[in-house]
Amino acid sequence: MNTTLAFLLLITPLAFASGGVASDTQLEVKENPQIAAVLSDISAANIGSTIRKLASFGTRHTLSDTQSDTRGIGAARRWIQSELERYSKEGGGRLEVTLDDFTQPPGERNPQPVQVVNVVATLRGTQPESRDRIYVVTGHYDSRVTDVMNSTADAPGADDDASGVAAVMEMARVLSKKNWDATLVFIAVAGEEQGLFGSTHWAKLAKEKNWNVAGMITNDIVGSSRADDGRVVKDHVRLFAEGVPPLREMSDPLRTLVRTGGENDSSARELARYIKAEAEKRLPGMTVDIIYRRDRYLRGGDHSPFLDAGFPAVRMTEPNEDFRHQHQDLRKENGVQMGDLPEFCDFDYIAQVARVNASALGGLALAPAAPAKLEVETKELTNSTTLQWAANAEPDLAGYEILWRETTAPLWQHARAVGDVTRFTLPASKDNFLFGVCAIDKEGNASPAAYPTPHR
Repeated sequence: MNTTLAFLLLITPLAFASGGVASDTQLEVKENPQIAAVLSDISAANIGSTIRKLASFGTRHTLSDTQSDTRGIGAARRWIQSELERYSKEGGGRLEVTLDDFTQPPGERNPQPVQVVNVVATLRGTQPESRDRIYVVTGHYDSRVTDVMNSTADAPGADDDASGVAAVMEMARVLSKKNWDATLVFIAVAGEEQGLFGSTHWAKLAKEKNWNVAGMITNDIVGSSRADDGRVVKDHVRLFAEGVPPLREMSDPLRTLVRTGGENDSSARELARYIKAEAEKRLPGMTVDIIYRRDRYLRGGDHSPFLDAGFPAVRMTEPNEDFRHQHQDLRKENGVQMGDLPEFCDFDYIAQVARVNASALGGLALAPAAPAKLEVETKELTNSTTLQWAANAEPDLAGYEILWRETTAPLWQHARAVGDVTRFTLPASKDNFLFGVCAIDKEGNASPAAYPTPHR
């Protein structure tokens, strides 16, 4: 369905500051049964079993034992691989399970070279025009305690980040039962706690091979609904989305983004808006809180290497972290249990976060690509806005929708379906509003918005 518009319908339309405009046109809103089936199939019980199993390996530290079948990171990754292979068999063989295996050179948090292995499950798209478009979702399966170099102590890593891995594995299980136009890649990455080793390697590989990674979500610390002060929040998840990246020198496209007032229209923030709209439409009562930052203070995540490689990437994290249950040795202090144990996870909450992810990934994998080469004409002084873009190649394309909002508004406020055209003029000033264009297929699946560059 037209998911962007479905979210917009919750917002009261605003009048234009100058000049009249026709009422926003609306496409028919209808649910997508394929995505609805996926969401209903996600199981909190499966997620809980996965988290307990991952915690049972004692430690999953990147420098821990790789030979044992019961303890250490080697046993954990072999179990993850076997589970994903089982999902593939049960789902008709759609998942391609491989290992992204490499040696990380010595560094600050690995004095000796260390083998790092990402477990990758690829669900190939079935539409020829879309299968090269890739959406990635990750969680990291390594763990740690207080001393980041302690590779032998028990480090169950239930919330950080067995919760994210369990969500990704459950998404792989349910999504792989269906066919999707674009390609979905589910990755359990390693080496996050030692320096984002696994995600950096995969993102660099994608960049070198010129893979079309159109979006990436990492799920890191999505396991608890309880804050350190005892508050329980089950209906919110944070979504960190970077705007202007902190580069020493701006590229020409980035300079144009800033010059046109598009600081909040980076590809990562367009992805975040899309995720929020998809999730809040399909999961009543669930709120996705977009945070205008790359990440939290003093912390980092596996989306960062993807951002650095130029890919749209965001991070999911629980709303209120309890740091007594992250990066802690297992112990009791004044009667309070410290450490990252499964008992502090809320499996129902994690399942809901998995549904937030799956709602967006399903929509992205069914929808057309965002329009390419989008431009706003700036040839002369006018109080209207003319947009033009390249035609999409998907055979099931229905047309396009123009979105706009006030320059101070965080989310799209207006939408107008314009049909299967590649140029359109709105009687609204490009000086007063921010504009975007999304592509829509015949089933009403809408792409994320593209942001225009000026054209003279």
